Amino acid sequence: MPLITVTYSTSRQSPSLKSDIAAAVSELTAKILHKDPKVTAIIVKSADAADWFAGGKSLAEQNLASFWLDVHVTEGTNTKDEKAAYLAAMFKRMGELLGPLHTESYLHVDEVKGDAYGFGGLSQERRYIANKLAVAPQSAAA
Repeated sequence: MPLITVTYSTSRQSPSLKSDIAAAVSELTAKILHKDPKVTAIIVKSADAADWFAGGKSLAEQNLASFWLDVHVTEGTNTKDEKAAYLAAMFKRMGELLGPLHTESYLHVDEVKGDAYGFGGLSQERRYIANKLAVAPQSAAA
């Protein structure tokens, strides 16, 4: 149930770019981080290349694209290798969508404690406990 925010800047123009970004992010998040797309929320925002500075110059001056992706997941649900693979795959895919990327393009996998993170009014910890109770094995005497 990650919440993902993607802010990007590119000179590429496409009416479907935001939905293409959301689809790519959802796909890679499901494939690599094993998060259910049905409970994944993605916010996609664009920023003007003249307003985005990296290395002391605007992206417009450098004729480069960039992005900032911030994904919130429940702490301990992904390995270091999964997170590393996610970062690499996402950087590659965003380059395909946005064009040549400035190396100062960032991704952040923010691991949040399960008792402080949730959706629909329930924390992830409460969901975990409820799921465990629902499938608890019955004793042999029952």
